[in-house]
Amino acid sequence: MIGSVSLLVTLVCLVDAIPQPPPPANRGPGAPHFYPERLFLKALVIMLVRHLHTPHELLAVLAEPTAEMATLRQRLRHAGRFPCRRTWDRRLAALPATLPAQIGCLGRELVAQVQPWLAYGRAAALDSTVLRARGGVWHKKDRDAGVGPHTSIDTEAHWTTSGWHGWVYGWKLPLITTVAGVWLPLAAALTPANGDAAEMALVLLDEVPAEVRFLRGDRHYNTPDLRQRCADDDRLLVASQYGRYPHTDDGVEVRRLFHKLRSTAIENFNEHFKGIFDGHGAVPTTGQTNTARFALGAVFVSHLAVLHRHGHDLPLNVGLKAFLKAA
Repeated sequence: MIGSVSLLVTLVCLVDAIPQPPPPANRGPGAPHFYPERLFLKALVIMLVRHLHTPHELLAVLAEPTAEMATLRQRLRHAGRFPCRRTWDRRLAALPATLPAQIGCLGRELVAQVQPWLAYGRAAALDSTVLRARGGVWHKKDRDAGVGPHTSIDTEAHWTTSGWHGWVYGWKLPLITTVAGVWLPLAAALTPANGDAAEMALVLLDEVPAEVRFLRGDRHYNTPDLRQRCADDDRLLVASQYGRYPHTDDGVEVRRLFHKLRSTAIENFNEHFKGIFDGHGAVPTTGQTNTARFALGAVFVSHLAVLHRHGHDLPLNVGLKAFLKAA
């Protein structure tokens, strides 16, 4: 009956085939977790595909008396046991902290398998896309005065200004993607909208494949620290320059070409990616934990979708290749 499985079951099964980042050197106090991380990554895939935002919604859907849910409940068992409600709450709340490393690990694996730079220069694009917070906004004058907001307002979000969107109350999703025939996200994070883009870029670079030789960004990323980091990693940062336009220095035409290629890649990816959010850029969640789980989970599921699409040509194990062909 493997040929009748749904796409959701297929994506959940793919989680068992993907590489995992190395565990942290310092695990911290307490007993080791009984349930592995993969189990909660599978649950995250279900939440993203079925548009579920809380553990309560997840468990309610899993309880549905359908063949698909029966299969998924079995996939979410470990050593014959199914996590209790408190375990779901605790582990899903902790998942956003590990998702950037998981996204980077899977991104590097996809680069090795898909080889997006065979016909292109080994370049990546860097940008931050703005996501609007759910509910109302907490005006700066009220925040500074300590005036308590309405309960519909997400108090963990913040303000930023965008040349395209103007003032936005919400979140910022820094991304690094390939500049090639396939737009693969290589690194991602989530911060309140007032987060420093250049500082987050330094963190994202830890997950970028070593093959990247050119990093393209707008002028917000033209900082000495980021240039030095790229130089240390044997990369060239190509970023827009500050100052009055039009620029007339010798490198202006090169930067203009690189900026066009960057915009074609990451701007288009951002537009397609933001289409999954309510109102094209408004998150359906509140709080940084829930929003990070949803936004970073969407990046993770996009990786699985690429793996599923290209799975017939990837050197995966024989059992998984047979499953993909049947699915």
